Amino acid sequence: MEILQAASDKKVQQSSKRFTTSLVAFFIALPVVIITLTMYSNPSVMDNIITTSAIPLGGIRVLNISDDNISTESEVGEKLQNDKEKLLHGLLASGFDEASCISRLQSHLYRKPSPHNPSPYLISKLRSYEQIHRRCGPNTRAYHRSMTKIVKNHGASASASASAMCKYIVWTPANGLANQMLSIAATFLYAILTDRVLLVKIGEDKHGLFCEPFLNSTWILPEKSPFWNVGQQVQTYQSILQKNMANNSTIEEHLLPSVLFVNLAHTRDDPEKFFHCNHSQDLLKKVPLLILQSDQYFVPSLFMTPIFNLKINKMFPEKDTIFHHLGRYLFHPSNEAWRLISKFYQEHLANAAEKLGLQIRLFNGDSVPKQAVMDVLMSCTLENKLLPEISTQNSVSSSVKNLTVKAVLVASLYQDIGDNLRAMYLKRPTVTGELIEVFQPSHEGHQKINDYEHYLKAWTDIYLLSLSDVLVTTHMSTFGYVAQSLGNLRPWLLYQLASNDTRVPQCTQDFSMEPCYHFAPRHYCNGMPIEDFSSFLYLRKCKDISTGVKLVNDPV
Repeated sequence: MEILQAASDKKVQQSSKRFTTSLVAFFIALPVVIITLTMYSNPSVMDNIITTSAIPLGGIRVLNISDDNISTESEVGEKLQNDKEKLLHGLLASGFDEASCISRLQSHLYRKPSPHNPSPYLISKLRSYEQIHRRCGPNTRAYHRSMTKIVKNHGASASASASAMCKYIVWTPANGLANQMLSIAATFLYAILTDRVLLVKIGEDKHGLFCEPFLNSTWILPEKSPFWNVGQQVQTYQSILQKNMANNSTIEEHLLPSVLFVNLAHTRDDPEKFFHCNHSQDLLKKVPLLILQSDQYFVPSLFMTPIFNLKINKMFPEKDTIFHHLGRYLFHPSNEAWRLISKFYQEHLANAAEKLGLQIRLFNGDSVPKQAVMDVLMSCTLENKLLPEISTQNSVSSSVKNLTVKAVLVASLYQDIGDNLRAMYLKRPTVTGELIEVFQPSHEGHQKINDYEHYLKAWTDIYLLSLSDVLVTTHMSTFGYVAQSLGNLRPWLLYQLASNDTRVPQCTQDFSMEPCYHFAPRHYCNGMPIEDFSSFLYLRKCKDISTGVKLVNDPV
């Protein structure tokens, strides 16, 4: 009985404790409930809540509306709009250290707001990719674990590395800087579509040109990586594809290597790679690490691939804005580059009523007479009223005040181009009364490869061209492609500048700001030749090269 009585007393004590605890919790919670109900029933109370941590879609931080520096509703709206423009309407993630990359949050002050906002789906895919990159990028546990498995099974089957947590695509450079930027953007889109982490092989020639695009992580392949210089040690996608086609069946996963080299760079005797076909993508998705080399903007081939259609169309409702969005997302001038860009802009371009960019590329170099170049250039700009005619008066009147200034930015390897144009407008007035000021940031004489200083000047020229109001570019020039897409510009295309070129007219305006894919696939996936691209929506032949295609917004 004593034992039963003790047990009963113990239960009473436990019940008493539970009751006391519940009572205390009730009285603690009661004021919180009352305050919450009061706040939601009284808008004036809610108006004074300080919101600093909520981050909605696109990473735009909610405005602290109790900030003492903001006193009116219009100022609130202006700050919200300014925040949106800084982050390009959700394209860029928030949270970066502004001092480490000044251009990221200042670039919107130097160009007109883009009328093309990124789609919510593109923003969500970018935020998702950033999370994957933070988890799987260099210097992370997942990266070391995944790479260890891939290296261990290097030369063995892909199935041996299938359990690796992360998959990668390593971009390797080919050709000049603009070609490299175009192919990086295309490779990044491919990485998003295939759930891979993009790593770029950037050596000393490009270190310091761009800011890191992904928050709290790097996109640069470590130089100590075993895949920095792989040479002939890696099987090629082309050889695997040929075996696959010879067997007339899909290669089994256990026969695939864990690393595969994909060469999409153009050569004169290019075999058909069938990269745009589902059967190729089914093969490639089983390989944990792809090493890709390209000097081409191969984005149109991704639109030709059926398995990518749903995602890519949701990401880009406006088909001619792909590099416009991806380029502004990926390529931010480093602080060194930004100092050159912003200084030149402020000193020479900021106060002009209009900015005309002229990008002159001579594919035949010194064999083209400079007078022939000037004849083509002036024919194009005068006929299309991009530059004014010169007046018959002898000199510019010093008494004329408040002249409208048109700044002309010349991007060319040759100093003569800028000098001749400047001399033409220096001493004689124009029929419109405009004052033409000509500036040429650099003139290297010839193109250099793997040269940091040369690339720095090229990147400065490209970015300054993208700040133009009107742009004239040389046909087939990837340099111009990057500038036009960053700047939301449909350029006037100068046809090849050669002394024997008798084409009339000398230039025409392009139908899309998207870069041209110079050497598009030549065959359908069944092996039949592609006579035209009418069977592919949103693709049209380029104006500046017959073998190329580019994206347009409306179905063709």
